[in-house]
Amino acid sequence: MRYIYGHEMKQYWKTLLLWAVCVGGMGMACILLYSTMQEEMAAMADSFAAMGGFSAAFGMDQLSIATLKGFFATEVGTIHELGGAMFAAVSSMNILSKEEDGHTSEFLFSLPVSRGKVVWTKWGAVCTGLLLFHLICMGFYGMGFLALSEGIPVKEWFLYQAMQLLLGLELAGICFAASAFSRQNRLGVGLGLVLLLYACDLVSRVVPKMEKLSVISPFAYANASEILGTGKTAAGGALLGAGVLVLALWTAYVKYTGKDQT
Repeated sequence: MRYIYGHEMKQYWKTLLLWAVCVGGMGMACILLYSTMQEEMAAMADSFAAMGGFSAAFGMDQLSIATLKGFFATEVGTIHELGGAMFAAVSSMNILSKEEDGHTSEFLFSLPVSRGKVVWTKWGAVCTGLLLFHLICMGFYGMGFLALSEGIPVKEWFLYQAMQLLLGLELAGICFAASAFSRQNRLGVGLGLVLLLYACDLVSRVVPKMEKLSVISPFAYANASEILGTGKTAAGGALLGAGVLVLALWTAYVKYTGKDQT
């Protein structure tokens, strides 16, 4: 089991570092950029807040972009949400299917290891990668706040990061289940799913008649503007996301272990 876990981490640690440095670095750059744009942001804040659906879609109706917290929520939050969600899809979409796609399953299952243990070991590697990704990004953002001598709203900050981790785990779980069904590289499907769910969240915020679309999108309960602005999250959405994660993992386990009988 240690061999499989170590092999998975060794295979994608470069991908992990690349995504974390790119997403975290872009976020820190935006934070540092705020200091040079503070006066311009203050002048545009009222105009952005009055743009109706556009303002609601990016949370500018709840937080002012004239403050660093508001700027972080509307700008850096979008980068982190999409970047983290895409990394979750990249990490898990092919982690089970690659054994059959690369014709390495014959060797893997010649070892004294069951398919069930393979599923949980590989999922453990996915969880480790997601946790490290968020910790590295948090480090970058923290350095940005420190460089500007700005304080971080601790409660809201950790609630936001917890919801972002749940968002990543839910999407990773869905892609993990899809990987159990596939025998080929389906990375495009995973990335497409992320963008589709993100679009559903945006549409639900912009179009009142489509508000119910937010129920199917995990981005709804992990929205930076709502969490940093109110200190609360959509508890119902978070519970639904946790339920989807459990169902996805159960589906992946049943399907992958069932391949022994097919």
